[in-house]
Amino acid sequence: MTKPLGFEKPLGMRDILPDSLVKQRHLERALRKCIEPWGYEEISTPSLEYYDTVGVASAIVTDRMFRLLDKQGHTVVLRPDMTTPIARVVSSLYKDVPLPIRLFYQANVFRAQEKEAGRNAEFFQTGIELIGDASEDADAEAIALAVFCLRAAGVATFRIAIGHVDFVEGLLEEEIADEEVKSQFRTFLYERDFVGYRQLLSSLELPGESKHRLESLLRLRGGKGKIDEARELTVNGKARRAVDTVASLWDALEAYGVTDDLLLDFNLISNLNYYTGVVFEGYAADLGSPLLGGGRYDHLAAQFGRPAPATGFAIKMDRLLLVTPEMDGPPPARVLLCYTAQRRREALAEAQLLREDGLVVVTRLIEQESDVTDSDKAVYAKIICMTQKEE
Repeated sequence: MTKPLGFEKPLGMRDILPDSLVKQRHLERALRKCIEPWGYEEISTPSLEYYDTVGVASAIVTDRMFRLLDKQGHTVVLRPDMTTPIARVVSSLYKDVPLPIRLFYQANVFRAQEKEAGRNAEFFQTGIELIGDASEDADAEAIALAVFCLRAAGVATFRIAIGHVDFVEGLLEEEIADEEVKSQFRTFLYERDFVGYRQLLSSLELPGESKHRLESLLRLRGGKGKIDEARELTVNGKARRAVDTVASLWDALEAYGVTDDLLLDFNLISNLNYYTGVVFEGYAADLGSPLLGGGRYDHLAAQFGRPAPATGFAIKMDRLLLVTPEMDGPPPARVLLCYTAQRRREALAEAQLLREDGLVVVTRLIEQESDVTDSDKAVYAKIICMTQKEE
């Protein structure tokens, strides 16, 4: 007989207890307050989407999706991301809304995990999508807003790394003919396995100049000066155009005054294959995984019939909780108001008056004042007993 699951939860699912949820809601409010003045409007989409539309269009691989059959026999998925459903909305319900469109969301997404992965299968994100603007200024707006969001959340030390998918792709196309070898290089870069990258490079029979260029790629991480270094490694092709785009983007970001929180990383690539241009990731001190990720995805909306360039980012709220300070000030004072049945009406009216004054008031029916316990006295800042009827 199968052992009862009891208190166990499905793999990757978790409970969020009150203390953590209070802080998460506080951060969500802070992010909303930061995002809305930039002209972004909040959107909500269904948790369930059709696999044949949103599921197929999503960059999340099928193995990571929760798939089910509805009563009509259609395959549906728990949304694996928010970007793809928003692209569906922009092409359908918003098909007559002129571009550019600015939307933001605060929602949960779902990604199935392998048993040994130890990661959340459901997690919350706050993100923005700027759809219909192909300029470097749009990319700069998304990155600058990401900086201001992390500041508003109270992240003390962070950096947002900026790259371009075409730089790595262009350099590999110029130097490597074998597609399998290119894929190995991409994997090493995505996993930040520079030892493996160098070992693969040393095993290949390539001209010295080619090896120098591919080795130099690993050193293209830093400030504005890396733009000239990257340009020196390129010829007039895809990689050179990517460098020119990043140079224009940096000029726009300097106008926002946010470059102290940024760095360039020309070997940055993403595992999401819908990115078509600028990509970026945010890192906080003492956090080994990215806090946020984003970039340009110009081909997604076309899959829903309304071609439009787009850019955006998503902040991972569970990771944000780990790198932000606790909420300022003590929580509201908690008051226990006990009452007998004889004084119920009077006590409940008094409790409501106290709540309107900003106190947290818990009410309890008792038979006599001695029903109040020592544990109650430890939990509540004040205990009010309304037992005997006042003359």
